[in-house]
Amino acid sequence: MTSPRYSRILGTGSFLPADRVTNQDLADRLAADGVETSDAWIVERTGIRARHFAAPDQTSSDLAFPAAQAALEAAGVKADELDLIIVATSTPDMVFPSTACLLQRKLGAFGCAAFDVQAVCAGFVYALSVADSMIKAGAASKALIVGAEVFSRILDFKDRTTCVLFGDGAGAVVLGASDTPGILATELHADARHVDILCTPGTVSGGQVLGSPLLRMDGQAVFKLAVGVLEKVARSVLDKAGLTDADIDWLIPHQANIRIMQGTARKLRMPMDKLIVTVDEHGNTSAASVPLALDAAVRSGQVRRGDTVMLEGVGGGFTWGAALLNY
Repeated sequence: MTSPRYSRILGTGSFLPADRVTNQDLADRLAADGVETSDAWIVERTGIRARHFAAPDQTSSDLAFPAAQAALEAAGVKADELDLIIVATSTPDMVFPSTACLLQRKLGAFGCAAFDVQAVCAGFVYALSVADSMIKAGAASKALIVGAEVFSRILDFKDRTTCVLFGDGAGAVVLGASDTPGILATELHADARHVDILCTPGTVSGGQVLGSPLLRMDGQAVFKLAVGVLEKVARSVLDKAGLTDADIDWLIPHQANIRIMQGTARKLRMPMDKLIVTVDEHGNTSAASVPLALDAAVRSGQVRRGDTVMLEGVGGGFTWGAALLNY
């Protein structure tokens, strides 16, 4: 009888572009266009104090590359050992080929499967779940999963309710086959009835952009939905794993807004010192936010081997999901 096959995170990595933009820096920029905001206004509503913006010539795959290298180094895995690369992004380098294929070229990991996942801010959790399933099924043994975004390219800097929220960056993990459980349970959802509350509705046709290429969001609607679905999906993956709230050592939710994150922690009866927070320095980096926060927590020594960690993401679509893991 064949023994069960599991997947486990072997290493993590991340990368932030050099341009760190504080709230005051952003307020000064917006003031030049007649848009009023302030550090106090942004911090009070979001918990964000700074974010990083990519240089004009930096793409998502450019950010993904050093994050991937760091994860591979931490895992002790060479690029040519990979048999799967998944990049979660809503800001790909080009229409096609995929950002994953472009990253594969930079890594020199030729021949393995490579594709993108587009689930916006839930993208990394989606990609992790897909890779976990493929490893459990025997379709892969070593996988690189990256969340990478350049959301600064799709922001409307005349809309202070959205442009203050987002930043650019990349986070990565290397997932490997294991004979002991690492990823304990995952669950993914989408509800397209809420497509319009968070979207970038533009499209390309005949060389022209049709509709707006800029992000738009109904913040109150997103907030209301996010806290509810994140609690529900967290409890569902706990049930699948046969665990309870008390078994979670660390909660790493999508780093969108400190109020959403704290609200989710309270519903799960998690003490705030078990909530990993990077939104203050990174802003909302969409699909990159969860792996960025995970890498920061691992490298700071907060998350250690053997800890039980809940990862959660929620984004446009409306998409959401969670992954419970033994790190």
